[in-house]
Amino acid sequence: MINPMDKPESSPSDDHFHEECAVFGIFGHPEASRMTYLGLYALQHRGQEGTGIATMDKGRLVLRKSQALVSEFYTETTLNDLQGLSAIGHNRYATAGGDSERELQPLTAYFSDGAMALVHNGNLTNAMEIRKDLEQEGALFTTDVDSEVLVHLIARSRGTGLVDRVAYALGSVKGSYSLLALLPDKILGIRDPLGLRPLSLGQLGDAYVLASETCAFDLIGATFIRDVDPGEMVIISREGLESHRLFPKKEDAPCIFELVYFARPDSQVFGIPVYSSRKRLGNRLAQIHPVEADLVVPVPDSGVAPALGYSEASGIPLDMGLVRNHYVGRTFIEPKQSIRHFGVKIKLNAVPHILKGKRVVVIDDSIVRGTTSRKIVSMLRAAGAKEIHMRIASAPIISPCFYGIDTPTRGELIASTHNNEEIRRYLKADSLGYLPVEEMEEVMRQCRTAPQNGHYNPDGNFCNACFTGQYPIPFTHEERIQHGLFDAVPSGAPFLFPVDGQE
Repeated sequence: MINPMDKPESSPSDDHFHEECAVFGIFGHPEASRMTYLGLYALQHRGQEGTGIATMDKGRLVLRKSQALVSEFYTETTLNDLQGLSAIGHNRYATAGGDSERELQPLTAYFSDGAMALVHNGNLTNAMEIRKDLEQEGALFTTDVDSEVLVHLIARSRGTGLVDRVAYALGSVKGSYSLLALLPDKILGIRDPLGLRPLSLGQLGDAYVLASETCAFDLIGATFIRDVDPGEMVIISREGLESHRLFPKKEDAPCIFELVYFARPDSQVFGIPVYSSRKRLGNRLAQIHPVEADLVVPVPDSGVAPALGYSEASGIPLDMGLVRNHYVGRTFIEPKQSIRHFGVKIKLNAVPHILKGKRVVVIDDSIVRGTTSRKIVSMLRAAGAKEIHMRIASAPIISPCFYGIDTPTRGELIASTHNNEEIRRYLKADSLGYLPVEEMEEVMRQCRTAPQNGHYNPDGNFCNACFTGQYPIPFTHEERIQHGLFDAVPSGAPFLFPVDGQE
C-alpha cells in the first residue's frame, strides 16, 4: 500500500499505529454495490482517508472513488451507477501519495483477458525494485502506491492458465497482501504465504463474500465460512468456489497487532474472537502486574476490553474515568490561544468526581511514542487522581512495521531506546507494566477456536516484529537501507524525551 520512500509523518497527537486499508468483495448478488457499501461501512475503522467501489456488469467495469468517508461519499445515485452482480471495494488509510484521488483503490487495468480491478491490504517490501525493473521494460505507472506493481505483474504474467499466471506474478513479490481481483466473470481472493493480513470468506444466499474482517458479514447478514488460508487463492465464479494453493506451505505469521488493536472487537480474525482475546490479555496483565488500587480506568475505546479483564482478575472495580468524544472529525481548527494538551483533550476528557483521591490503574492497548500516554497521566492528575499506575496490554514496541501498518520510525518509538523506568519517568506515572510478548502469544493461542476444517494451527506463531525486531520475511542489505533499519539510536543513548519538570 505504500511507497516507503514517500511516507509522511504521523501526528504525535494521535499516538497509535494506523492500519492502511480494508477490502471487501462479493460475487453473484443483485445488489452487489450496496452490499459492498455496507461492508465498507462496517470496515471504516481500517481506513478513513478514502474509499472506492468497482463493479462488473457484463464485462463492463464501473468505478467510483473519493477522498471521503463511506457515509459521506456513497449516495443512491452513486450506487445506482455501480451496476452488476459482482463488486469489490476498498477503504484506505493514506500513508503515501497524500492528497491525490488517483492513489485510491480499486486500481483498474485493461489487458488481453479484459478489464480488471484490484484492491490490496498490506505492503510489498520489494515494490521499488520490482517497479524499477518494470519501468525499464516499458511499464507506465500512474500512481505511487505499491499495489500498482501487482496489476502490472498479473497483466504481464507468462503463465498458461489463470492460476499459473497469478502464481507466477506473485512469485517475485515479498511482503504482505490480502488482495481481491475483479475480472469479467470471477473474483479472486488471495493471501500471502505467511497470512500476515486477514481475509475471511462468507456466504450470503447464493453469493460468496470476502472481507478483511467478519464484522462486515454481520452487517449484511452473511454467514462466515472460514478464513482464506495463507498462500491460498480462492476463485469465485458462476461455477462456484475453487481453492488453489499458490505456494508451498510455510509457518503462518499472522499479525498479532490486528488482535491487540486494529480489528473491531466484534470480529473474528485468524480464528480468534477479538473481544475475548483482548479481555484475556487484561486478565493476564493483572496476574503479572498486580497493584493496590481503588479503580481500573480504560483508555477508550481500545483499552476497554483489557480493562474489563484486568478488573475481573484483580477484583478492582472498573469505571469510565476517561470519556471519549466519538464525534471528532479527521481535522479540527485549533484555537489561536494555546490550550494545554488540546490535541488529546478534544478526544478524551477526565471525570473528576470519579477520579478525585483515587489510586487509579489505567489500561491501554499499547504505547507508541508515549506522547498521548504522558498527556493522559497529566490529565488524570489534574482531575484529582492520587496515584496513577499504567498497565499496557501488549509488549513494548521497539520496531516499525513494514507489512501494511503505518508506524513511526524506530527512533520515534520510545521503547526502542529507553527502558521501563525511563518510560515511567517520562509518563510521570507511579508505576508502569507491560505484558511480555510470550504471554500475549500464549493468550492468543488459548483463544484460538477449533475449526471444523482444521485450517488453524492451535500452536501456530504470530508476526511480532514490532515487539521483537524479528521480521518473518528477511530483508536484503539494500532493503534494510531503504526501510531505515540501520537508523536505530544506539543502546544507552541520551534520554530523548522531556523528563520531570519539562514539557
